Amino acid sequence: MRHFDFSPLYRSTVGFDRVFTMLDSLAQPEQQTYPPYNIEKTGDNAYRISMAVAGFDESELSIELNQHLLTVKGEKSAEGEENGNILYRGIAKRTFERRFQLADHVEVRAAQLKNGLLHIDLVREAMKPRRIAIAAVDKAEAPKAIDAQVVNS
Repeated sequence: MRHFDFSPLYRSTVGFDRVFTMLDSLAQPEQQTYPPYNIEKTGDNAYRISMAVAGFDESELSIELNQHLLTVKGEKSAEGEENGNILYRGIAKRTFERRFQLADHVEVRAAQLKNGLLHIDLVREAMKPRRIAIAAVDKAEAPKAIDAQVVNS
């Protein structure tokens, strides 16, 4: 895939740096395929991420939201280690870390583990227009001009 130069757009946009970084990262294919997940739209402003985390307990999973990055980690504890009588292992026991980039105004509402699926419910808060007040400056409080003095040499 080609690399696009977004530098001309920086001249006329403010605060879109994160969007351009995300577009640049799309050129790099994601290597990780475990665990499988679905992202579904459950309402006008509601979404759900469902991850297949068979064999993981609530205590072995962690969900963290840092700025706009949602990170889901799974670490299998060594306590449940079998004594080697398993003939075939089809349920993965490896640790994982899956990251999701969230848009502005998307919040995590709830997370639940049910039947081997971790469901994370997200809501996008609607942006409402707001009025910005213009502060009037009193002439008495206005900054005073500095008089320039000519120095004779």
